[in-house]
Amino acid sequence: MVVPVLEEMRIKALGVIEDAALELAPGFTAVTGETGAGKTMVVTSLGLLLGGRADAALVRVGAKAAVVEGRITLEETAPAALRAAEAGAELDEGALLISRTVSAEGRSRAHAGSRSVPVGLLAELADELVAVHGQTDQQGLLRPARQRQALDRYAGQPVADLLGEWTRAYQRLREVNARVEELTTRARERAQEADLLRFGLEEIAAAEPHAGEDVELAADAERLGHAEALASAAAQAHGALAGDPADPEGVDASSLVSGAHRAVEAVRSHDETLGALADRLGALAIELSDVAGELAGYADDLDADPRRLAAVEERRALLTGLLRKYGDPGVAEEEGGAVALLRWAEEGAARLTELDGDDDRVAELTGERDQLTERLGRLAERLTELRVDAAKRFAEAVTEELTQLAMPHAQVTFAVRQQEVPETANEGEGLVVGGRRLAYGPSGTDEVELLLAPHPGAPPRPIAKGASGGELSRVMLAVEVVFAGSDPVPTYLFDEVDAGIGGRAAVEVGRRLARLARTAQVVVVTHLPQVAAFADRHLVVTKTDDGSITRSGVRALEGEDRVRELSRMLAGQEDSESARAHAEELLQAAGQR
Repeated sequence: MVVPVLEEMRIKALGVIEDAALELAPGFTAVTGETGAGKTMVVTSLGLLLGGRADAALVRVGAKAAVVEGRITLEETAPAALRAAEAGAELDEGALLISRTVSAEGRSRAHAGSRSVPVGLLAELADELVAVHGQTDQQGLLRPARQRQALDRYAGQPVADLLGEWTRAYQRLREVNARVEELTTRARERAQEADLLRFGLEEIAAAEPHAGEDVELAADAERLGHAEALASAAAQAHGALAGDPADPEGVDASSLVSGAHRAVEAVRSHDETLGALADRLGALAIELSDVAGELAGYADDLDADPRRLAAVEERRALLTGLLRKYGDPGVAEEEGGAVALLRWAEEGAARLTELDGDDDRVAELTGERDQLTERLGRLAERLTELRVDAAKRFAEAVTEELTQLAMPHAQVTFAVRQQEVPETANEGEGLVVGGRRLAYGPSGTDEVELLLAPHPGAPPRPIAKGASGGELSRVMLAVEVVFAGSDPVPTYLFDEVDAGIGGRAAVEVGRRLARLARTAQVVVVTHLPQVAAFADRHLVVTKTDDGSITRSGVRALEGEDRVRELSRMLAGQEDSESARAHAEELLQAAGQR
């Protein structure tokens, strides 16, 4: 099976690096050099390639963009290859080509298999391919919270599954507690809200509005306000159509049309065209008679009583007042004021029902809270059991690794503790687990701390207090190596994790990294010749300065060049005979020459 390997990286215009190509060994690659910035850029470039945060400040001064490219050997069935294929990327002769570009303006683009992809995809691939460990990670592991996370990661899927259950129940309990707190502490406000709703509902119920009523009232007010003008116009129109009984000699439209109809009706048989006109005149005479009759009825029925107008205006004022207090202006504009009032009454009744049911809701939530706390108590007890078991195995594995890192008498242990809630605490604080009331949080009830006894007779102390700089680096390296065995990835990058180490301890660190490189690809940025000597491939970051511009590059070392670099690292002098002899001894001891 092809093991995923980062074969090479190409870095362009990134920081002090103008253009550099890194060819990495399948086993152990060491990166050294005089310039710290150059070595840092190697780590930064890999971080960018794996979906890290982009920053315009990384782009070399004067360049338009920084580019990092990588070539990773993959099997088509590897999880990373399958995820890349989902995004449309294709392998090129068994390798996945990925790249990241950061412009001088800060814009970032990512490519995989010659396809543009989201930067997040590179981060997903990184989870499957590379683990990066640096001094920042070491400092993070000094914090108990990170130590608990490390222990949970080592414990594996059983703890992960249990933590998933815990998180869901814990979040729900927080929601329930917040809701109960709201219902109980805001009881007075909610009672006032209920009173206001009842008053409003009673007002609207007493008014008994119906949909469209405001439109009808507006029409009534318009008609009643102009009753005299409407009656006069109807009477005048009726007289024009049907005549005025008080004026027998007057001419009206109905008489004229009837006369016209009689004239043509008498001779219609002589011409079909005239007969058609006679029919139309007859229909017009009938229509005029009907309209005249309706005008007479309209005038007779028209209500001109001022009391009726006053009643309409009073009703309109009532609805307008209610609308001003309760109605939604938007609904009123679109569907009418009466509809807006009815809508508010419907929603208000529903809200009142909810408020009136608060006591029942509190009882219901309290019951759910009791069930959740009981469940969390059982989960916490099981989590502690799994953590204690994993802590023993983890500590034994780290202790064994320290034996191989020149700390044969060191003893690592994990303290898994719980904090009891004082008896004076409020009721409901804490979680009952095994008869004890314990403080708890998002990750359970356990406080985890990594302890170190560096030599026999020394009491176990937190590693942040009980370890020297060199001891701390070795403890952290041992932790990472144990992780490598429990949760392996194909490539490991160690960024100066050997800080504070020297002499025999440094040789043992190099030897241990070389053993790790038998089953994975290991890239180490180091300042220690004892570590670099064990590498299968040695890269050096070089620096040139023409007085105005500083440039860094990367080249591979072999033979005499490698001896000279190790001599420089040992004594600061490449041509020192004693340093050269020591360098050659290191290479021979590492089995590289």
